[in-house]
Formats: sequence, structure tokens, C-alpha cells
Amino acid sequence: MEPEEFDSDVLRQFVLAFKKGKLKPIVKSQPVPKNNKGPVKVVVGKTFDTIVMDPKNDVLIEFYAPWCGHCKKLEPVYMELGKKYKNEKNLVIAKMDATANDVTSERYKVEGFPTIYFAPRDKKNNPIKFEGGDRDLEHLSKFIEEHATKLSRTKEEL
Repeated sequence: MEPEEFDSDVLRQFVLAFKKGKLKPIVKSQPVPKNNKGPVKVVVGKTFDTIVMDPKNDVLIEFYAPWCGHCKKLEPVYMELGKKYKNEKNLVIAKMDATANDVTSERYKVEGFPTIYFAPRDKKNNPIKFEGGDRDLEHLSKFIEEHATKLSRTKEEL
């Protein structure tokens, strides 16, 4: 509730609207990026559902904090990962500043930074948390390849 003026009538109207299910949740969100064409998509509170929960795509999402040293160290690796998979039609590599945006699904718990989840296109409510591996290109790629539902399997030249 974010009233301009607060009194008993405003509170009463708010409670009645709540009981009738007519309230929309307030989602903390940075502005939606005007250009989101890079290899790593930027997700904000207002676009979480349309990007991460999109049933057409697998999504690897990193929740980060701008001040986090581990996140800063991961940034170039994560960008390289985005470039590696940029031609995959059904895979999105994404990141979200979890300090400035609300995560609108309870299934994506962020308890430390960075937190990385893989959201398979057919199991958005059962994301897979990246745990236990090094946060390098090799281990993140292996994690994607293991959980992706639809990758074009092109062999790299030796």
C-alpha cells in the first residue's frame, strides 16, 4: 500500500479491494531496457515473467548484485557464455540485478550472489540451481548442455 494520504477511509478501501482480489502487486523493477539485443539478456522485475517464464525457451538466469566481487569476476565468463550460445533459438542467457528488482516467482530463491538457475522451457516451476561446479565457461556450458531441452547439436571442429 502506497497512499498519497493515509487515513481510516483509505485503509478501509484498501482492505476491501484486497478482499475482493482487485489489488495488483507492486513489483520493484528497474526500467525495461530499450535495447536488449546483446548475448546476455537483461531481466528486470517487470520482464521476469515474459523472459524467464516464457514456455518457448530454456533460460539460464544469473541473479547478481552490482557490488558483489564474485559477480564482477563472473561477468566476462558469463558474457562469453552468452556469445557461445547466441545462435541457439530456444535458449536465453539472462541476468538480473536482484538488489534492484523483485523476482516474481517463489521458486527462484536468491540467498547469495551470484545465484544461477536453469529454467527448462517445460518445467518453469522447477528451476535447477547451479551448485557445486566452478563458475567457468566449461562448467556452465556443461550445466546448460545437461539440462537444455532443445539444443542444435553442432560438433566443434578439432
